[in-house]
Amino acid sequence: MPEFDIKDLLLAPRLERPQVADLLAPYGLKDFQKADANLQAMAGEPGDRLLLAEILEDLLISVRGSANPDQALTYFERFVQATANKAHLYSYLRNSKQAIEIVAKAFGGSVYMAEILIRDPHHFYWVTDAQVLNRPRKKREIQRELLRALKVMEREDKQLDHLRAVKRREMLHIGVRDLLRLSSVEETLSALSGLAEALITAAYGISASALRQAYEVPSKAFTEFTILAMGKLGGGELNFSSDVDLMFVYGPGNADTASISAADYFRRLSQKITASLNDFTGEGYVYRVDLRLRPEGDAGNMADPIDGYERYYRTRMGTWERLALLKALPVAGSRTLGRSFLAMSRPFIHEPAFDVQALADVRDMKAKVDRKVFDRGQAGRNVKLGAGGIREIELVVQSLQVGHGGNLPQVLGRNTLQALAALREQGLVTEQEFETLHSAYLFLRDVENKLQMVNDAQTHSLPREVEELNACARLLGYPETRTESAADQFLRDFQKHTTRVNEIFENIVVAADLRRFPRPR
Repeated sequence: MPEFDIKDLLLAPRLERPQVADLLAPYGLKDFQKADANLQAMAGEPGDRLLLAEILEDLLISVRGSANPDQALTYFERFVQATANKAHLYSYLRNSKQAIEIVAKAFGGSVYMAEILIRDPHHFYWVTDAQVLNRPRKKREIQRELLRALKVMEREDKQLDHLRAVKRREMLHIGVRDLLRLSSVEETLSALSGLAEALITAAYGISASALRQAYEVPSKAFTEFTILAMGKLGGGELNFSSDVDLMFVYGPGNADTASISAADYFRRLSQKITASLNDFTGEGYVYRVDLRLRPEGDAGNMADPIDGYERYYRTRMGTWERLALLKALPVAGSRTLGRSFLAMSRPFIHEPAFDVQALADVRDMKAKVDRKVFDRGQAGRNVKLGAGGIREIELVVQSLQVGHGGNLPQVLGRNTLQALAALREQGLVTEQEFETLHSAYLFLRDVENKLQMVNDAQTHSLPREVEELNACARLLGYPETRTESAADQFLRDFQKHTTRVNEIFENIVVAADLRRFPRPR
């Protein structure tokens, strides 16, 4: 029986199935017949076939290292079919092994990123350009590009669709950099947050302009308005597929106009901004907006004056709202009003003192979450809400921040890891607790992002199926070994981190270690 080279899959006369299987077996593929069909479809004309044969081994080696080799090859074939010039693509890949690695990791790891590239193949050349790939995209850079593009678009619907298209492109850039480990977990979270701020600012500008035209509002009227980011966006630590928590505030200097009152204008503006971000069109959507952190939650006003927020916080503020205010960050609109809101709300974070009852409220909040996680069958699998998960780290940090923020304002940072470092510097967590919480937070946020980048879905639970869990572990960089699967290695680390986090949460929050909190005056 003659020996065959991997190129013979494309260049030799028709091979028998056992020969195809022998050639493809070393590359981690499971469905050899489907893989061969993908390759034959990619080859096409004789000239293209020769070019593909030249890069085939490098391609298959990269595919083998992806989270899901069969998926990688299937989506790469779809991408090739969507590309106008196969010869140009194969020549480009021949000159860039990193581009081949991007093909394999993006298509094998994320259906979402694969679909972006299939829809807009030209993005592939953009994202693999070394000058683009090897550096983060700054918020101001994205904002400048948005301003230039939006200026030449007259229709509101076209402007909003442009935001959706920019979102896809930038998420591809962030995702590829993350998969190739060109950015750290912290840098990925920061990039996701900066992109969201840029797009929310643009959506505000588009919505405000359209509403002013509709009601003939003068340019100098209704300018005291700000959008506050809360939650992970406020902390500069947004997920890969996350809602954005927003609140809308307007100031006292907004006088009614002849056509519309200030209260009605800002209500309509807030609704319009929310719809601009939420609405799904043929270009996708910008962000899912969550407004439940506003006063009265779902039953509250879309927008409130700043003195309305002050009355609410003074009379009806709950413990969870004190924790939430730690993250408040003005991201669009009037900077002056945004600063005024922060100055007004800051005292409510740490006054009155964080006492036994406040700790009990935190425990009750977590107990309700635990019951929901259990009822959904996610106990031991939920990266965010489960025992030892992201939420427990946040609650430890935020409880200590609120407890000590009155005397030590330097611990009141919005970002979880920065706040944790400040707590360590002030001796409020031990060095060992800091190391445990810091490493666990980075690990769990990395897992959360990998789960969400697969399908751009807001999921926080580890897959149940063994193959899906193994793919997740491979996406995180765990290798297959002769003695242990990638999934087993990952689960061992997951359990180690969550067990240690839960111990700290139990000691500080559940056991109500009041030595950690100042006594009420």
